Amino acid sequence: MEHIVFLTGRLAQPGLERVLAGIDSPPFTWEVREIGLQVAALMTADMIRRRVAAPVQAQRMIVPGRCRGDLDDLSRHYGLPVQRGPEELKDLPRFFDRAAKPVDLSEYAVSIFAEIVDAPRLTVEGIVQRARQYVADGANVIDLGGLPATPFDHLEDSVRALKAEGFTVSVDSVDPQELLRGGRAGADYLLSLNLDTLWVADEVASTPVLIPRVPADEASLAEAIEQMQRRGRAFLADPILDPIPFGLAASISRYHRLRERFPHVPIMMGVGNVTELTEADTSGVNAVLFGMAAELNVAAVLTTQVSAHARRAVREADRARRIMHAATRLNTLPKGLDDALMTVHDKRPFPDSPAEIEAVAAQVRDPNFRVQVSEAGLHVYNRDGLRLGHDPFELWPQLQLHDDAAHAFYMGVELARAEIAWRLGKRYVQDQPLGWGCADDGPAKDVSRWCAPGSTLPSRAEPTPDDR
Repeated sequence: MEHIVFLTGRLAQPGLERVLAGIDSPPFTWEVREIGLQVAALMTADMIRRRVAAPVQAQRMIVPGRCRGDLDDLSRHYGLPVQRGPEELKDLPRFFDRAAKPVDLSEYAVSIFAEIVDAPRLTVEGIVQRARQYVADGANVIDLGGLPATPFDHLEDSVRALKAEGFTVSVDSVDPQELLRGGRAGADYLLSLNLDTLWVADEVASTPVLIPRVPADEASLAEAIEQMQRRGRAFLADPILDPIPFGLAASISRYHRLRERFPHVPIMMGVGNVTELTEADTSGVNAVLFGMAAELNVAAVLTTQVSAHARRAVREADRARRIMHAATRLNTLPKGLDDALMTVHDKRPFPDSPAEIEAVAAQVRDPNFRVQVSEAGLHVYNRDGLRLGHDPFELWPQLQLHDDAAHAFYMGVELARAEIAWRLGKRYVQDQPLGWGCADDGPAKDVSRWCAPGSTLPSRAEPTPDDR
C-alpha cells in the first residue's frame, strides 16, 4: 500500500489530521509532518528542501495547494513524486476520489457553430477577429449571420478570409441568393434550407442545414430529409428550438420525434432562442441544453453571443458538451466531473464551521489578520481576538486601521470578496480572487501593488526570519 507524507504548518496540522483520519478506507497509509511554519500557505519549495529530510518509507509527498516553487525539482531531489494538494485541506477526500477515477474531458461529440449575428455590419477584419476569439473559446464552425434588408456586399471576401485562416465556415441567411453567394465562395455549410429552397443545395457543394417551413411543420422537414437522402447528400436537420413561453416544451418534443423517426440523421440544435431570450445565468441553461443534446445524440449546436448576459456562451457551450459527453460515456450523472459551469455558487462553499474557525483563531499569536467565511458570516481574527459580521462596514471599525492606508485598502478588498462569497455561497480563500468558473478568464489581480514601496501586506501571516 502506498505511504504518503503530507507537509503542513502548525495551524493546519490538527485539521489535516482530522480530515485524513476521516477518509473512509483510504488506499494509502499516511503521516503528517509540520515543518516549523505557522501558516501552511506560506510554504515554498526552497523551504521544504531545507527543512524536510527525505522520507524513508514514503512513495509520495503532498504539499499544500498554495505552496510556491518548482515541485518537479523537489521530486528529483527526493527521488519520489512531490505533488500539490487541493487549496483547502477539506477537499482532500474529493482530491483523492478524482485521482482514483480521473475523468477525461478532452473528448466531445457535439460541434459548436458560433454565429456572428451582425456580420454584414462588420468589416472583414472585424469578422476575422471575432472568429478568432470564438475559435479560441471552443467553436468548430464560424457562422456568418445575414441580416434582413441589410446588404452583405463583402460576404464573399469574408468567407475567403475565414477560410484563409483555416476556419470552417457557414453562411446563415433567409435569402437564397445570399446562400448561393456564400456557397460559391467556399462556405462549408448553409443555414438554412427548407423544402422550398432545396434547389440551392444542387447549385453548391456546401452542406445544408434543413429546417421546416415553419417550426410546427414537421412533415415538411421530414420530406426535405428524405429528398436529401435520395440525392445521397450530407446534411443536418434542425426542427427549431422555440423560446420560453412560446413553445419550448413542444419544440423539445419535436427533436425527440425527429430522433425516433430518423435514428441516424445528424441533428442541429440552435440554442440562442433560449440562452439569449431568457434572463438567467447562461452557464446553467447551457448545461441543461447540452445534456438534452447528449441524450438526443445531437451532432451540432448553433449558439450566439449577443446579449451581455450571454457573452460567455461559446466558452460555456464548449465546457458543457465535454461534461455531458463524459457523463453519457461513463453512464453517470453530470456531478463531480467538472465545476466550470458552477459560476455563481459553489458545491462546498463553507469548508470550515464557526467552531473550527474559532479553534484556529485561539492559536494565533501575531497581529496579522486572517479572514475566513462560514455559514455564520465573515470571520476576522488575529492575536487580539475574533470578530464576526455579515458586512465589511460592520467589521471595519473593529480593525483600527484608520492610519494605515495600504493595510486598510487590502482589508477592504478582502472583506468585499468575503461578503460576496458569503452571500452567494462561493468558496473564499484569503489573498485569492473568487472563482467564477468559465464565466471569467481574467488574470488574478495582485493586491500587493497597492502597498507602499518596500512594504508588505500586513494582514498576511508573514514568515519569521528563520522561515525566510
